[in-house]
Amino acid sequence: MEKDLQNYRKSYEKSELNSGQLQADPFSLFQDWFTEVEKAQLVDEVNAMSLSTVGEDGFPKTRIVLLKKFSEEGFIFYTNYKSEKGLAIEKHPKVCLSFFWPAAERQVIIKGTVEKVPREESDAYFSSRPRGSQMGAIVSPQSNPIPDRDFLEKKLEELQQEKGDFTRPETWGGYIVKPQEIEFWQGRANRLHDRFVYQLDASAQDWKILRLAP
Repeated sequence: MEKDLQNYRKSYEKSELNSGQLQADPFSLFQDWFTEVEKAQLVDEVNAMSLSTVGEDGFPKTRIVLLKKFSEEGFIFYTNYKSEKGLAIEKHPKVCLSFFWPAAERQVIIKGTVEKVPREESDAYFSSRPRGSQMGAIVSPQSNPIPDRDFLEKKLEELQQEKGDFTRPETWGGYIVKPQEIEFWQGRANRLHDRFVYQLDASAQDWKILRLAP
């Protein structure tokens, strides 16, 4: 089977990114972009991001996760620590995050190191989740083979009989990605896109800004 996609083209002409629009640190610019896309309601889940890890088999793998908090400390998401991504992070604690907001013709690419958030923070977030989401995190042995859908449905049905609050599983919690490099990509006409990258210097205190060719 073959499908020719050579004629799939789009001209990016909605905006631009120039040096005068840059902030001293990348977090302020990220917040500006995030807020703009969020307020314009350009995408259903503005906090959806690609997470790339290197697995125990040496292969990279990318999947979509949801950003749950960001600050100058980094970018936080939650998952099962014993999932495929959790085991990959344990062995190779360097990851890449990527946001693609096509309606705004923008990308943000983040490279950084990753570590678990404090237990108290994971506990607080787990408690804030809807009960159904809490149960889903408890019953799913994420990334592990299961016999069928009924396996999950039966475990969920059994858990639904329990009363009271659920406790966060020890195998589930948050990670924070502490960036060392953040690239901002704004689509432009004729494929001459605007690209600026912030790189953390050796002191881990200041950001160097470079303009990259598209």
